[in-house]
Amino acid sequence: MALKWIEALTGSLEQKKQYRTDKARIDALPEPYASVAKAMHRYFLYYGGITDGETLITMLTDLTDLWERAAIDGTPVHDIVGDDPVDFTETFAKSYRGTEWIDKERARLRKAFDAAADESDKDAGS
Repeated sequence: MALKWIEALTGSLEQKKQYRTDKARIDALPEPYASVAKAMHRYFLYYGGITDGETLITMLTDLTDLWERAAIDGTPVHDIVGDDPVDFTETFAKSYRGTEWIDKERARLRKAFDAAADESDKDAGS
């Protein structure tokens, strides 16, 4: 009972464990892979806007897997990222679109426009 109450306030404890595990894996990467993975992770926190913990954890795990594999294979960072690291990182994040903080406001905006259109239709029909 207490665990469900705590998780309701703080989020899934299992997700927190996975997050810490993935962060430790990133920290253990050799350079330059660790620096790139950390930079992408930081960018995700500003750019992503993802509020769904499961989606965020999946994205971070996949990010970690990507850079671990690159380090093992010795693949140059530029060969993975290309010429535009921002575009690469944003494209990576877009493929994990889950629930975002802006979704609620988008729904409110649509509802306001629908209500205004309905009112406008009533006025036009009078």
